[in-house]
Parts: sequence; structure tokens; C-alpha cells
Amino acid sequence: MLHRSFTRKATYTLAFFIGFIIAVLLAIFSAHPAHSQDRFGMNLDSQTAPVILDGRLILKVSNAEGYPAQFRANLIESKILEAARSPIPIEVTLRTNDILPTLWLNDGYLLTVTERDTDAGNHVLEQAQIWQRQIQLAINRGQRERTSEFMRSALLRSLTILLLAIFIHWILGKIWKYYFRSILSSFLPQSQLSPEDQKKYHHSLEIFINLTLGSVRFGLWLAIIIYIANQFPITRQWSYQIRGTLLATLTSDIINLDNKSYSIPDLLVLLLLLWALVLGAKLLADVLRSRILEATGIGRGAQEVIAVIVKYSLISIGTIVLLQVWGLNLSSLTILASAFGVGIGFGFQDIAKNFGSGLVLLFERPIQIGDFIEVGEYQGTVERVGARSTVIKTLDRVSIIVPNSRFLESELINWDHDNSLSGLRLPLRVAYGSDVELVRKSLLDVAQANSDVLTIPSPQVLFKGFGDSSLNFELRVWTRYPNRQVIIKSDLYYQIDAFFRQRHIEIPFPQRDLHIRGQVPLELSPELEAFIKKILGTKNQ
Repeated sequence: MLHRSFTRKATYTLAFFIGFIIAVLLAIFSAHPAHSQDRFGMNLDSQTAPVILDGRLILKVSNAEGYPAQFRANLIESKILEAARSPIPIEVTLRTNDILPTLWLNDGYLLTVTERDTDAGNHVLEQAQIWQRQIQLAINRGQRERTSEFMRSALLRSLTILLLAIFIHWILGKIWKYYFRSILSSFLPQSQLSPEDQKKYHHSLEIFINLTLGSVRFGLWLAIIIYIANQFPITRQWSYQIRGTLLATLTSDIINLDNKSYSIPDLLVLLLLLWALVLGAKLLADVLRSRILEATGIGRGAQEVIAVIVKYSLISIGTIVLLQVWGLNLSSLTILASAFGVGIGFGFQDIAKNFGSGLVLLFERPIQIGDFIEVGEYQGTVERVGARSTVIKTLDRVSIIVPNSRFLESELINWDHDNSLSGLRLPLRVAYGSDVELVRKSLLDVAQANSDVLTIPSPQVLFKGFGDSSLNFELRVWTRYPNRQVIIKSDLYYQIDAFFRQRHIEIPFPQRDLHIRGQVPLELSPELEAFIKKILGTKNQ
């Protein structure tokens, strides 16, 4: 149980951390409302549009008279890209002869800077000068990055980074499998575990280590791929287009509720927050049960009841609060909730029945944690009473998961209910002619010699009657360890056999009388007599 608790808490912590990071990233993406977008993620109905060269933002232009912002941006991009690919030097010049300043590439017109293009506090001419410098730097850098010398340098850097990534990948494996494993193992003294539990512990630890190592390696290679893609103009442009396409897909509205639109990141943020709520509620319930309630000294059953009630109360209240904070009006979901309730009634009636039975078990407490029970063909100790099912650990150390409704629909034997005092019955037979007083004394001596048998109530020996071939007795004893009844019965039978041998008390074999009807000697039918003579004659020949 210790290794399971450790591994479960470590997994919950890792999952909560990863989920929190993803939720933050999705919240950042979804913080900007999406508009209708083209295949590169550009806003077609926005007042501004970006001008991109080789995956880098140069500037943003706005709508002009008769020209949408996106149309202007596409036209400017094509001219700047053509200039960056040109082998001749390109100079960006500013002309102020007209009413508005214009930018030119050598002798080719590029764009006109309007009042809408200016940032807050800038004059049109100041904005034109800023754009002149930015475009000139972008073109110079684009021309430089298309030279063979830069390509060789970028390729050499990429190969170096790739080799370094392979080395870090190998080093991470060594660190995780040796140092990280030793650090995690130090949290749990393995000397407290049985060999079987140690094997399960190592298996769970291996899964956890592989999961974390795979996550770190995935992040490493993702960063390497992004770095190498940004080394070359073409791959950088592809990377920008892929990011734009993914962002456009993620931020598109897919569902409308209560006059509000929600995108994929919005739904994922809600799901991750609900997931974090469930994990947090479970962790708090575990801490409450193991740290606080256990210190109060109340029974394990009461601890489980309080922990389950707290967990599901936190989940219910937290879900309502999250939906309200998320912006969803719960009153608009009345019809949906009604339909969902009907679906539960018909399609999930077994789950609902087991959940209701679990609540009855938790409040009425006919069974509690640690009780030794028998339901149907199963005997075992109750390990956990959940909302839907109950876990029973059998005498063979096998966990049986039983639906809660079964405890209320069929007979349930609970040896520990109210009182763990339980009676055991051992039937036995002795041969006719045995001294019944000696038999009685021998059985009482056997019961008194066993440490698991109580002296009060005192053991009893009952003479059950005269059988076909034996005298029938029954030894009745009481114990406070009903979960060990199989072992106690076995020990008593061993001792009874030893005492009977010492005192020459015989345990009889079953006896039957055989009665044969007919004459002696037996008369054979003519057919059978002829058949026997035929066989004997064949043998003589």
C-alpha cells in the first residue's frame, strides 16, 4: 500500500503540473478572440494585417481608401520577398513630395503611409521613417540569409545542435535511470515492503520514470526542431505558416452557448480545469483521511465516509463555480440537464444504481473498512468503499471489485458488524463403541490449547446423533479473528487428529451392507452358460 500511495501521489503531481502548464498556454492562446482567417491565420476582417518576411514580422498596415489591410499586406509582402531574393543591393527610400510619404525599393513603388498606419503618438512622417529602417533591415537580412556562406554556417550550427541534442538525450537517460531513480527510492524504505510489494513498487516506479523521461525528451526534441527550422528562411516560413494554421484552427469558434462562442482552447481549458479540480479534490480527501482524520482516532469506516463526502462535495461545488467563472449560464442548461438525466436513467441505470447504493453504504455503514464479509461466493476484508464499487481483499490476497448494488440486493454476511466475535463449527464423526466422554474431553482440550479460540464464551461439544456408520459430534468455538477462520479450523483439525491418535479414538470409514438376491449356487441363464462354454472351448483349442 505504501508504494501504491507514493506512486499515485507522484503521478497526480506530475499530471497536475503538466495540466496546469497546458491550461496556461491554452489560456494565452484563447485570450485573443478569433476572427475569420485565411489559410495562414491572418485576420481577414481585422483593421490591421501583418507584413511577414521569412516568418518574421516586419510591420502592420491598416485599411486604406478602397484597399483592405490584408490586401495591402499581401502586396507589400510579395514586393519585399522579391527584393530579398534579388542578388543586387536594394535600398529603401522615403519620398515626401506627395501629400503622404511613400516608400520605394530602388525605383519601384512599395507603399504609402497613411494616418491609419501610425502608432499612438507618431506623426505620419515619423512612422514612415520607422518603417523605412525596419524594411531595410529585413531586406538586408533576407538577402544575407540566402547566400551560400550563410547556408553553410546555418547547416553547421544545425548539425552541431543536433549532435548536442543526441548527447543530451543520452545523458538524460542516464540521469533519469540512475540518479532520479535513487532519489525517488529514498522517499520509501523498501525494507517495509514484502517481496511481492517490492516487485509491484519497482514496476510502478519504472512506469513513472519512463513517463517523465519521455516528456522531457519530447520537450527537448521539440525545441531542437523549432531551433533548426528557424535557421533557414524557407523552413522558418513553413514553421510560421504551420503555427498560423494551427492557431487559426484552434481559435475558431466551434460551439455557441448562451449567445457566446467557444473555441477548442476554451473547451480544453475548461476540461483541464475540471480535471485539475478532480485531482485536487482527491488529493485533499487523501490528505484529510491520512493526516487529519487518522490523528483523531476515529474508525477507518468513518474516515472513508468523511473523505468521500468531502471529495464529491468539492467536485460538485467546484464544478458549478468553474462553469460560472468560465462564463456559462447554468440556467441555460436546464433542458440539456433534463435530457442528460433521462439518458442516465435509461442508458446508465446500472451506474446510477451502483452510485446510489454506494451512498447508502456510506451513510448506513452496513460494511466498513476492515470488516471481514462474505457476499455470494466471495470472502474477504473490505479494503475500500467507493461511490460505485467496493474492493474486497480475499484470503488469497486477490482484490475483488464488487458493484455496490450487490450488497443491497442479496444477503450479506458481515462477521465484524457491531462485534467481531464469531463462532466456528467443526463437524466430525467417531466410530461406534468409542467413549463419548473421552471424545468430549479431547475436543475441549483441543479447543483450549488453541490461542485463537476464546475461553469466554467457552467451547462446546454437541452430540449431534447416531449416523449410519458413526457417532456424529460438533465442536463449537468462538474467535475474534473471523478473517483467519480457515487457518483456525485447519489448526483445530490437525490437533484433533493428533489427540484422537494418542487416545485411540477411531474415525470410521463409510460402511455399506450389500444384499444379493437369488439362489446359491447361482443359476445361469442358458444363453450365458452357452457363451461361457464357447469361450472356454476356444481357449482349450
